[in-house]
Amino acid sequence: MKRTKRRTFVAGLSAAAVLTGNRVAFGQKKYDEGASDAEIKIGHTNPYSGPASAYGVIGRTIQAYWKSVNETGGINGRKINFVTLDDGYNPAKTVECIRQLVEQDKVLCTFNTLGTPTNTAIHKYMNQKKVPQLYVATGASKWGDPKHFPWTMGFQPDYHTEAMIYAKHILANIKDAKIGVLMQNDDYGKDYWEGMKDGLGKEVGRVVKHVTYEVTDPTVDSQVIQLKDSGANVFFNIATPKFAAQAMRKAGEIGWKPAQYLNNVSASVASVMKPAGFDNVQGVITAAYLMDPTDHQWDDHPEMKMWKDWMAKHNAGASLSDASNVFAYAASFLMQETLKKCGDDLTRTNLMHQAANHHRLRVPLLLPGITVSTSATDYYPIQAVQLSRFKGETWELFGDVMHAESS
Repeated sequence: MKRTKRRTFVAGLSAAAVLTGNRVAFGQKKYDEGASDAEIKIGHTNPYSGPASAYGVIGRTIQAYWKSVNETGGINGRKINFVTLDDGYNPAKTVECIRQLVEQDKVLCTFNTLGTPTNTAIHKYMNQKKVPQLYVATGASKWGDPKHFPWTMGFQPDYHTEAMIYAKHILANIKDAKIGVLMQNDDYGKDYWEGMKDGLGKEVGRVVKHVTYEVTDPTVDSQVIQLKDSGANVFFNIATPKFAAQAMRKAGEIGWKPAQYLNNVSASVASVMKPAGFDNVQGVITAAYLMDPTDHQWDDHPEMKMWKDWMAKHNAGASLSDASNVFAYAASFLMQETLKKCGDDLTRTNLMHQAANHHRLRVPLLLPGITVSTSATDYYPIQAVQLSRFKGETWELFGDVMHAESS
């Protein structure tokens, strides 16, 4: 799959897309498999076990969300039947789970299936079957390709553009930058790596060491030692939570103190920054699009208050300092709003039509100034970020919100 190049981030307000057909479809009832007068069946896979099990909290919070929706009457009178399976972050297992969900459980759609390699394994299948693969939990740029894959839509800002932002920031702020890169060796890692190279442009020679790891590796200690030995004074950490925390902790242990850039998917205070050791992560930079629950500037924000109240009532065992719980709530809200717009036309075609017709939708817990817009030619729901720096025991936002525009 050739990566879709289509945009860069710029500070300031983005031009609003002109969207058509943004209507609620009420009237004659229409159903595809997975929908009826009584329920809407949604499929999901998540790594509740395995090397990416830190993301298991996402699946558990989504389960709690749909349970809370059902307790208040469901969506347009229909209960959500949410079927979630553990794929262990293993693409072969994901294929097996998705076939079960589509062919046996006969779900209307899948929602927020997690992981780039795992979603890649089911990408063609979902589109051949014409089953919506909505709001996938991965920022790979391939999810925004409606021309070739009209049944798959992303959710979060894409990895390629996020990495370009880091590259530009490095060039503008780090004198005589020598960059060391740690990369998970799969499509997720490669998307970030390509973005970094594109962002550096003619300065790509500033990368002095590029090392990879496999998700089956026990640690990345040897890779971090190699990066230090290369003389790098910048560390771009392209790793999932377990390995991201290991890498930053090891850097601290061996006295390597580069400027650090951490991919957003591992920015959780609870599952990454705290395990890495707060002393080892001071000054680390990431790109944010959601309110961080450990950032006290949001304590009195009505959306954060609402989320904390919801967590206390419906997800009491989960950590309030784990940003993955914020992510899961926001993604589930977007899915709920999309299903609401379908009204009584719960066909797969109409579901994709409604998913592709959001216009500046305010999704709770997105950073102020960030909204969701989609169209038949724009399958990137969230297209803005703000840089954030770790200080003390939390993240601090800085600079402007940067919005994406077509390029």
